[in-house]
Amino acid sequence: MSPAFQSKLLLLGLPALLAIGLFMPDWAIFLGIISVAKGLVVLGLVLLWRTGLVSFGQGLFYGAGAYMVGILPQYVPITDAFLLVFISAAAAGILAFGLGFLLRRYREIFFAMLCLAFSMIFFGVLVKSESLGSTDGFNVVQTSYLGYVPEEPVEMQRILYATTAFIAWIACLFVNRYLDSTMGRLTRAIKDNELRVEYLGYSAKRAVHFKFVIAGILAGAGGALAAIAIGHVDPEMVWWIQSGEFVFVTILSGVGNVIAPLIGSVVFEILRTFAIEYAPQAWQFVVGGCLLAVIMFLPGGLWSLIERSKEGQDDGNSTR
Repeated sequence: MSPAFQSKLLLLGLPALLAIGLFMPDWAIFLGIISVAKGLVVLGLVLLWRTGLVSFGQGLFYGAGAYMVGILPQYVPITDAFLLVFISAAAAGILAFGLGFLLRRYREIFFAMLCLAFSMIFFGVLVKSESLGSTDGFNVVQTSYLGYVPEEPVEMQRILYATTAFIAWIACLFVNRYLDSTMGRLTRAIKDNELRVEYLGYSAKRAVHFKFVIAGILAGAGGALAAIAIGHVDPEMVWWIQSGEFVFVTILSGVGNVIAPLIGSVVFEILRTFAIEYAPQAWQFVVGGCLLAVIMFLPGGLWSLIERSKEGQDDGNSTR
C-alpha cells in the first residue's frame, strides 16, 4: 500500500472516529472507548511484532497506567483526564525503561516469557496489597476535561470517547512517523538480520529498548483511558489472560498499518460482546474459532483484506 494512501487514512482517522461517535448508541460509545483504549496497547505490540518480538506481558503496563489513574488523585489534586493519561503513560514508560535494560538482551520465547513473568509479579503484588484493594481493586474518581466536569453520565462518555479518539489519533501519527524514520526502519532489519544492523553501526539492543519503551507508554495510556471509562481498577487488568487478549487482537488485526490495531480491537470487542450475548456458554469457542479462521485464511490479519482490495483497484485502473 502506497505511503500516500496511508497518510490519507491517518488524516481522515480522527474525523471518521468522531463522526461515527455521533451516531453510536450509548452502549456502543462505552464499547468504542474500551476498543480504542486497548487498540493503543496493540499498537505498541505491532511495533514489537515488526521487530520480531512478542510480549505476553503488556498487561503489566496496561495495569500500571490504570492504577496510576486511581492512585494519583488520592495524593495530588489532579482530575483532568488529559493530564492523568499523560502521567500514567509516562509512569508506564519509566517502568518499561527500567525493565528494558534486562529484556533487550533476549529474543524469541525468552523475551515473551520474561515479559509474562514481570506481569505476573506485578499481579501478585496487587493481589497482596490491601491498601490497593487486593483482589477487589478500588474505584476511580470522576475526571474533568480541561476544567469542565460533565454532569450527565451520557455526556461524560461521549466526551471521553472524543478524548480517546484524539489520543489514539495522535499516537497513530507518532508511530507512523517513527516507522518512517531511520530508527523506525530498523524494525524490519532487526527482525531479518540483527547482526547486519550491528555491522551498520547501530545498536540493536538500544533500538529494541526504545521500541519497548514506546510500547509501554502506549499501553499505559490505554490502561489509563480504560480505567477512566470503567471507573474501577483491579488486578484482573494485569492478569495473563488480559495480556493474551492483546496478542490475540494483534494476530486478528495484522501489522500492516498503524490503523490496523484499532480496527482489530473494535472487531474483537464486538465479536466478544455478541458471542457472550447469544452464546454465553460457548463464547470462548466462538472467539477461538474466529482466531483459527484468521490464522488459516488471513495470515496477514484483517488489514490484509484492505490491502487486497486496494491492490485490486490499482490493478483495475492500470488495465483501463
